Formats: sequence, C-alpha cells, structure tokens
Amino acid sequence: MNRLARAGLLLTGLALPALPLLAQHTGHGDHAASKAADPIAAAIAAPSRTPANVARDKYRHPAETLAFFGVTPTQTVVEYAPSGGWYTEILAPLLHDQGKFYALQPTGRYLDGYKTFLAAKPTVYDKVTVVPFPDESATIPANSVDTVLTFRNVHNMVMGGTEAATFAAFFAMLKPGGTLGVVDHRMPEGRDSALEKTSGYLKLSTIRRIAEAAGFTYAGATEVNANPKDTADWAKGVWTLPPTLSQKDVDRDKYLAIGESDRMTLKFVKPMQ
Repeated sequence: MNRLARAGLLLTGLALPALPLLAQHTGHGDHAASKAADPIAAAIAAPSRTPANVARDKYRHPAETLAFFGVTPTQTVVEYAPSGGWYTEILAPLLHDQGKFYALQPTGRYLDGYKTFLAAKPTVYDKVTVVPFPDESATIPANSVDTVLTFRNVHNMVMGGTEAATFAAFFAMLKPGGTLGVVDHRMPEGRDSALEKTSGYLKLSTIRRIAEAAGFTYAGATEVNANPKDTADWAKGVWTLPPTLSQKDVDRDKYLAIGESDRMTLKFVKPMQ
C-alpha cells in the first residue's frame, strides 16, 4: 500500500468517531429546543424556584397538572390562596410576559407573609397582582379570567363553611368557557362525611356538589396526583403525612415512605352563556 492510500485510511479512521459525537450534539440540541418550546417546562425549570419546592415536584406533578387544566402563557389566571407561593414560583414566570396573574389570597396571617415572599424576588414577581379575599375580590373584573386554580384549599373552605361563597366568586370572575382547576386530598366515597370537617380529606362527590351548585359543569379528572399508599384514615388527619408530619418523630420513616397525600385533580368549566 502506498503512502497516499495509507494516509486516506488514517483520515477515514479519524473521521468516524466524530459522527456519533455530532449525532449526540444534535440530540442535545433537539432536547433543548423541545424544552424551550414547552413554556410550562421552562417555568418549572426557572432558577428562581427554591430547592425545597423543587423537591416536591415528584408529589405535585406541576407540568402534568397545569397541562391538564389547560394553562397557557397568554391567559389571565387566578390562583386562590397561594399562601407559601409553591405554585406562584411556576405561574409567575409562565405568565410574566404575555399573561396576567392574580394571587387571590384570603386575608389573615398568610397575606403579609405572601407579600414578603413576593418582595424577595421583585424581578420575578413584579407583575403578580395580589388581591385580598374576600375584601377586594371585586377588583377582578367579572367574566375576565381564563383559569382559576386552587390547590389543596377546598377542604379548608368546607371546614370553615365558606365554600359556597368562594365558588360563587370563582364563577363570577371566570369567562364563559373558562376553567376551574381543583386539587385536594381525596377521601374514599364510603367514609363518614362528618370526617370532612376534621380530617382535611374530601370526597370527590362533595367537591362536585359544591362546584355544580355554583353553576360549574364537571369536565373530568386525572390521576396524576394519586397516591395509593395513602389510606386517608390517619387519627390526626392529612397533616400526619408529609410535608407537615404533625407527629414529628413518631413513625416518621413510615409516613415519609407513604409520601404526600392521595389527591384528586378535577376540572370544571363555566358554561357558555
């Protein structure tokens, strides 16, 4: 074999390993482009989120939950009782540039804390409009909201007897065809309904009754936030489980192994008028 032929083989051999590297690089580019094209994924990946909240994604499934509720970056969205700001960390970046985000926070001890939370990152939360509820809820124009979201709050309404008035407010602010998205701790249908006043768990039928009485139409459910390990029969209610762990060190490993509560994820729609 002459020198020219040998050199050609060497060059060919050197070139071959570059092909998988190029393919690998292209794959990474496709992945990055796909992520950039998914605004919910981008908001979930926002560097402004706190690590402790990110660690709970495995229980709260924000990408699947928000997608099920049909949330998009151009919508007007109300979150009822954002309190510690878990979902605000996702919704604020998602809606920052093209949408509008109302934080409908009940008056009381969480309102000042929520405002402090927002003030800590003004460039992220500068467009969040805080609306004390019920005092100033009328400042959200009627029939102007695309989606109302409430995460693990309906049981508090039931325990406090405010569910009818609160759902009526949701109905009034939503556009015809708008969505009400509800996530809450699920009680088996066969349990004593009296437990709904003390346990933090609710029956799906109870939430349907409340929503339908307010005028909503039930549009379906997803099991994305289900946890079959949760038997929903704890002596100290749902707060026995993480993240509260009300029993402190008593059976802590047991409750951590169960994880956060079994949750129903329900969609309701305001009928077209």
